Amino acid sequence: MTTITRRAVLGTAAAAPFVHGAVAQERFPSRPITIYVPFPAGGATDVQMRSFAEAATRHFGQTVLVENRPGAGSTLGAAAVARARPDGYTVSQMTLPALRLPHMQRMPYDVTKDFTPIIHLTGYLFAVVVRAESPYQTWADLVADARRRPGQVRLGNTGANGTPHLTLVDLAERERIEFVHVPFRGEGDMTPALLGGHIEGGASGSGVGQLVDEGKLRFLNVWSRERSPRWPNVPTLIELGYANMVVTSPYGLVAPAGLDPAIRRALHDGFKAALYDSAHIATLRRLDQPLEYLDSEAYARNMIEVYEQERQRVERLGLRTG
Repeated sequence: MTTITRRAVLGTAAAAPFVHGAVAQERFPSRPITIYVPFPAGGATDVQMRSFAEAATRHFGQTVLVENRPGAGSTLGAAAVARARPDGYTVSQMTLPALRLPHMQRMPYDVTKDFTPIIHLTGYLFAVVVRAESPYQTWADLVADARRRPGQVRLGNTGANGTPHLTLVDLAERERIEFVHVPFRGEGDMTPALLGGHIEGGASGSGVGQLVDEGKLRFLNVWSRERSPRWPNVPTLIELGYANMVVTSPYGLVAPAGLDPAIRRALHDGFKAALYDSAHIATLRRLDQPLEYLDSEAYARNMIEVYEQERQRVERLGLRTG
């Protein structure tokens, strides 16, 4: 008969992550993990997160599912995970608007109390995009038309008070012009409206890049610090005269508050392996999204810093909801 000593049990517990209490013998994860993605299917975020989930499935040895929860300015994932059981099986993408909107309205979560940051992942390549047959050959053309026809140029965005929307608000304020801002639930919803001529242009992520490559859409600018190697002829906002204006809206993954530290480590390690998985890296490159890894502790500090930066932004732009 084999005798298992208390020291042996403690040593084993220190060597591998386990869940709480009576099921302390159960290794994590022992069942599927769900990632809330607060955007509709079809856009850049959905494509990236599904590639990431496939890679995470390989590294965890358990299925990692993507559940789309679009709407409410991309905050529904954060709102849902804040109420979830802190067992490690439910996590959410934490978007920049989810850190911004609490400064604008009452939200069903507290950024400083309701989350366990797991890992920071990536950001976006944003751009202003128009149809290929649009009369706007450059960003200056669009600005000039908006100046001639105040309140008539319709620009779509991927959600009210999201980063693309507020960047367009910021640009309009700097140019002293007025756009009609048309919110959609995400890039996947905005793109058909743009292709159908229902809006003159839009602020989009690089999920529309294939349509640009096919000659159906055209970028007027990109919001990264440097020009995109994929579209080297498209100028940055900095080059267009908007000093230090770099907008990438980076994001990561969070779990509910109260998560066991061992499970947090297990999630971090599995997700880090997925982040650097060759298939996922290829997806990031295809979407022109940078790899922006931060571990759990660094991401926790980053979230609070960004939360404060967004407070300052809301005050500077005088933003209000409704």
